[in-house]
Order: sequence, then C-alpha cells, then structure tokens
Amino acid sequence: MIPDLAFLGPLPELHLHLDGSLRLDTLKALAEDQGAELPGRDLRFTPGMSLRAALERFEITLGVLQRPEAVRRVADEICQDAAAQGVTTLELRFAPQLHRGAPPEEIIDAALDGLAGRAGLILCGLYGEPPAVLEGHVEAARLRPGVVGVDLAGGPSSGDRFRLQDYAPAFAQARALGLGRTVHAGEGRPPQEIRVAVEALHAQRIGHGTTLLEESTIVDLLLERGVTVEACLSSNLHTGAIASLSAHPLRRWIELGVEVCVCADNALFSDTTAANELTLARDHCGLSQSDLRAAVASGHAAKFVR
Repeated sequence: MIPDLAFLGPLPELHLHLDGSLRLDTLKALAEDQGAELPGRDLRFTPGMSLRAALERFEITLGVLQRPEAVRRVADEICQDAAAQGVTTLELRFAPQLHRGAPPEEIIDAALDGLAGRAGLILCGLYGEPPAVLEGHVEAARLRPGVVGVDLAGGPSSGDRFRLQDYAPAFAQARALGLGRTVHAGEGRPPQEIRVAVEALHAQRIGHGTTLLEESTIVDLLLERGVTVEACLSSNLHTGAIASLSAHPLRRWIELGVEVCVCADNALFSDTTAANELTLARDHCGLSQSDLRAAVASGHAAKFVR
C-alpha cells in the first residue's frame, strides 16, 4: 500500500490479466527453465503504442506459460503480490485456450490451484474467436465454483467473422449459471459497443469504456443497470485510447454517478498496481479523497460472487 493512500483501507482489483501481470523475475526464470529466449528490449508498454501492438506483447509471456505448472506458479505469485499491496478483493482473468500445453480444463484447474481461494477467476473469450470457445469456458465453469465470471477480451478486427452480438448465447448461458459477465468495450472504439455489451450480453461490468461519455443515453443505461466500469488509466494511455492521463474521463464518470473500479490491467507490461493507478487518478484526474473512497467501495461491491 502507498502510505498516503492508507486512508482508503483494503483495495479491490477486478481487472488483472494473468499473462500480463507475472513478475519479471519469474518470466526470466521460466524462459531459462524452458530454454526460451526473451527479447533484449524493454517489454513494458509505451504511450500510444496502439491496442494491436500491446496485444502482440502477450506472445512473449504466453510463450513461457503454456504448461499447467507455470500457470499455477504465476497465479500464486500474483495473489502474493496483491496481498502485499493491500488488495483484498481480487479477480484474475485469462484465456485458457491460449495455453496449449494441456487441455483447457487442466489449465483452468492449474490457475485455480494457484489462486487457492484467494481470488476469483474470470475466463476470457477473445474478439473474433468462434463463440463456441467461450461457450466451452462456461461449461468448464459449471463444476468449478472458483470460476466467478466470463469476459470477452482483446479487440475487434475488420476481418473478424464474428460480431459482438454473436457471443450473446455464451453470455446467456453464463447468466443462467450465475456467472459474472464483463466485456472489454468502448476501449477507444465507438460507445455503441458498450450498449451491445450491456443489452445483448448482459454485462455487469465494462472493461475500459473510455468512449462512454460520447453517448449520453449509454451513460443513462449504465446508471439504470448499475453497471461498473473497470477503469485502467495506464493501459488506456499505452493503447492510445486516451491522449493523456489528465484526459481520462474517470472524474466525470464519478461526477455523473457511474460506478467505477480503478484497476491495473497488466501489472508487468504497464509497470503498475491498483494502488499506483489510484495515485494516478488523484494526481492526474483530480480525484478527491471522497472520489477515491467511492471508487474503492464500488470495486469491492462489484466483485463477482457465485
């Protein structure tokens, strides 16, 4: 915990990617153990690099996270790091289909073993994938109470065969099972994406949502449905979704009554933590102590519970 944020008490972290949040020392150790070579350059994201370029960096970490034992180790270490940083409400997400060293169910079980009940697990489908992949995650979650939610992550490409609406059946299945639903939407893309996520996919939380204020009726929709936005300041700066930290709409969201949780997204790649993101929100977005308390309370309240 950052000392001058101690007044906030325990922190929530609801948007954290396993394959973007491992320790750098662990990445190096896994690469050495597996005989893999890491790039000589700095792996961290840089401002304005674009979402596509950021997503390509995950190929580096995924290269050493194919086996269940590596996934288990990283999940455990992320929980240790979160506890040391004062986080008590933690959810970790990943796309098990990208870890091909074992069947997806074994990869999921390895992550759950590493979490050991200290965090909820969110399973990610990816934009452009066949909806059957996400439907398989929902089925895997049926007998695994440690899986608390599903997500649609990444971002759409012009050549994608499947649209956002095509994932609605998978999200309907998740809703029927009592799984939480979150969607990466409006990450520098048209705000209509957020409407589809909430109305068609029954999203309870929205990842990023930086274009939310471009359409007032969508703000009204989030207020009506009680949807929480997972705000990731550093990540949004790095992908170019915002031009500067001070340009982030976070403060205006809070002024309008939108529920917000401030999150790290990728601890390794963005070199950040939940506490650091709250500090950025205070220093660059002008959040008051009252605003910060509201964001922390919203984060704890928005956790997925089965």
